[in-house]
Amino acid sequence: MSHEPGADPPAPAGSFLIVRLGALGDVVHAIPVVAALREAHPGARIGWIVHPRFAPLLHLVEGLDHVYPLERRSGAHAIRDVRRDRYDVCLDLQGLIKSAAVARFSGARRVIGFSRPLLRESAAALAYTESGGDGGGHVIDKNLSLLTLLGADTRARRFPLRIPETPVVSCTREILGVGRDGPFALLNPGAAWPNKRWPPERFGEVARQLRERLGLRTAVLWGPDEATLAAAVARASGDAARMAPQTTMVEMLALAQASSVLVSGDTGPLHLAAAVGTPVVGLYGPTPPGRNGPWDPRDTVVSSHGSCACVFKRQCTARTWCLEQVTADAVTAAVISRLGAA
Repeated sequence: MSHEPGADPPAPAGSFLIVRLGALGDVVHAIPVVAALREAHPGARIGWIVHPRFAPLLHLVEGLDHVYPLERRSGAHAIRDVRRDRYDVCLDLQGLIKSAAVARFSGARRVIGFSRPLLRESAAALAYTESGGDGGGHVIDKNLSLLTLLGADTRARRFPLRIPETPVVSCTREILGVGRDGPFALLNPGAAWPNKRWPPERFGEVARQLRERLGLRTAVLWGPDEATLAAAVARASGDAARMAPQTTMVEMLALAQASSVLVSGDTGPLHLAAAVGTPVVGLYGPTPPGRNGPWDPRDTVVSSHGSCACVFKRQCTARTWCLEQVTADAVTAAVISRLGAA
């Protein structure tokens, strides 16, 4: 279905607009909603309002017709396009006052959001015409549960992503010296929350152990302002790990798909890798793995969440961070176990 924002849309079999502005992991966790809507309403139009940073990822989602980047300074333009495209239903999957306001101003006849106990900001409920949902499990299931109000199947967790070819994969293989089809691991030491970052020397020790025990070479992912962190991991590995090229979000997705396993804290790259079916080992402290962790039952979590003093807090005031309790030996064992279950 082809239709440009701002043009008069055809008479739809139903049209649905998703509001999930960010962050990366949360956007990934909302992608199954597109798949469920498309399966329930094959002829419908489906759009998504998102922060511009994450628009390139959404352009890879099969079944998603329109992506509306919501610029902070020119957000009125996106809202104008959305209103002209006349959506029937708007789903606020974020539950903030800001996202609820965007949903309300979309012009949709039905504005659906989570019930008050599930909202991060309860005042968001004032913008909804309907509310519901179940927040008892994983955040993916929470998102899908909102579709019960639309009669859609909420059981499937599908991520219909078109992964483009990119030179970054062959470049990484060349850096590691593993050949065209050789296996390699990925480590992602960065995180937006400081207390989600496992010490770089322990990441390096995991890379060293994977080289010694499995013969597996390792590439270290890094983003803006993380080059020093990635270099510290590589140094600590004793040459078992090398820095990957700096990647865009889309390139990271392709690199994750090509890798054998990814080790990361609760950050966007972990959820990207899980979405494309790459085995992952998650390191969890301030966030609960049952809600935010990998959703494939074969994936592994090494968690110190039960002893965390800063649950759901970006900054930790404790003298010792909970993630410092996680040992390199435990993580290496988790990787070996996960690869055995692949």
